[in-house]
Amino acid sequence: MSTVIQPEGWAKPSGYSNGIVASGKLLFVAGTIGWNPKDATPAIPASMGFVEQFDQALLNICEVVRTAGGKPEHLTRLTIYVTDKQDYLGNLKTVGAAWKKHLGRHYPAVALVQVVALVDDNARVEIEATAVLES
Repeated sequence: MSTVIQPEGWAKPSGYSNGIVASGKLLFVAGTIGWNPKDATPAIPASMGFVEQFDQALLNICEVVRTAGGKPEHLTRLTIYVTDKQDYLGNLKTVGAAWKKHLGRHYPAVALVQVVALVDDNARVEIEATAVLES
């Protein structure tokens, strides 16, 4: 069970929540890139674009949450690491479509951080997550 926290007088955020109060079992999901984890040697193809990677990373996060017995709406926090924030900002509409496909209208607390590089040379986005599962 979780409750969105919206301080009085603050503008309503778009695509995230300022805070979430939740109770239950904590699930910490490792930083996840847009690779296919079922491949024998997972790697991101050089041709895979930012939105495809974002979509696959969200799918991977949701799969870990489901495997733990949760649902995407149990996600309370995401940290999104990108190698170029313009990739994110320039693709907000399609990033939003990927978000809605996996999370619907659920908006956890989110931070976006631009980094120099990620572990896979072709990775352009990595997402780590925290979920609170029902006890």
